[in-house]
Amino acid sequence: MARITLSGTMSCGADDISVVLAALPDHIRLSRAEEGCLSFEVSQDAANPGVFHVSESFVDQAAFDVHQARTRASAWWQATQDFPRDFTVSKR
Repeated sequence: MARITLSGTMSCGADDISVVLAALPDHIRLSRAEEGCLSFEVSQDAANPGVFHVSESFVDQAAFDVHQARTRASAWWQATQDFPRDFTVSKR
């Protein structure tokens, strides 16, 4: 069973930063509560506030797939679906 790790960034314009910050606490709380979530971190870049660094890890592909499905049906996705993401997913 291979652990799944995602890392990268999500970006938004200055006018949308407040949208991300409003939705982020619930997104983090729900993600961390998922079965199989080992870690889930999102942090705002200090030099460029429209860039958010994402790092998450799940016990296996099935847990990661459940997370992806949940987020696509969430308020988080409704608020951020149009923002560019540059993620790398790896198995370890």
